[in-house]
Amino acid sequence: MTLAAETYDELREIAARYPQARSGLLPMLHLVQSVEGRVTPEGIHACAEVLGLTPAEVSGVATFYTMYKRHPVGTHHVGVCTNTLCAVMGGDEIFACLREKLEVGNDETTADAPGLQSITLEHIECNAACDYAPVVMVNWEFFDNQTPESASQLVDDLREGREVVASRGARITSWREAERVLAGFEDGLVDEGPAAGPASVVGLELARERGWAAPADVHGSADVPEEPSEAVEEADTRRAESETIAEEASDD
Repeated sequence: MTLAAETYDELREIAARYPQARSGLLPMLHLVQSVEGRVTPEGIHACAEVLGLTPAEVSGVATFYTMYKRHPVGTHHVGVCTNTLCAVMGGDEIFACLREKLEVGNDETTADAPGLQSITLEHIECNAACDYAPVVMVNWEFFDNQTPESASQLVDDLREGREVVASRGARITSWREAERVLAGFEDGLVDEGPAAGPASVVGLELARERGWAAPADVHGSADVPEEPSEAVEEADTRRAESETIAEEASDD
């Protein structure tokens, strides 16, 4: 079965965002998953056709990254971090609890059941949120400081279709809808929820309280931003300045 013409149009739209069209392959694969529920052979051929690549080249990327799935994913994808810190803080126990509760193994999906949404369970090597360990992700949204009991309740809420809101993000949609967002198509939820939790800004707060400042850089500035938003703006400005300097150096 071939992909719909609308999907082909969106694949071309993604490719057109980049100076080198093949740079769009990652979001294109996310779009395929949002439509097909996984990376299908048809999706691989469609990406290859749009980008002028071979199916083998596209398949090599799709099989390298674990976020791309070769078998169908459930309504929701639940990932439990079992890397070192999360594991010793309870991640292994959480994963064992959910595996028993859902009666599935790693990277397996619950059987269809009337009135219940399906769940794909996976242990994740790192969710990049060690300051909130143990962490569970639902459709790539964070759920911090979990316990077997809270994770079990989370899964119950997901299966029964109740509204669920991430610890540091938006309310949860389906995995396919989240995949469409990763493809670069906004869902209108980007401003929902806090972007950072208390543990992420402890260092900034301590620096402000104690008058600490980084050594002056080449710009002569060592001020501690008053607000997190100021820190983000300053980081963006510094990055832009660095890129300008690098471009000027390459021109010389």
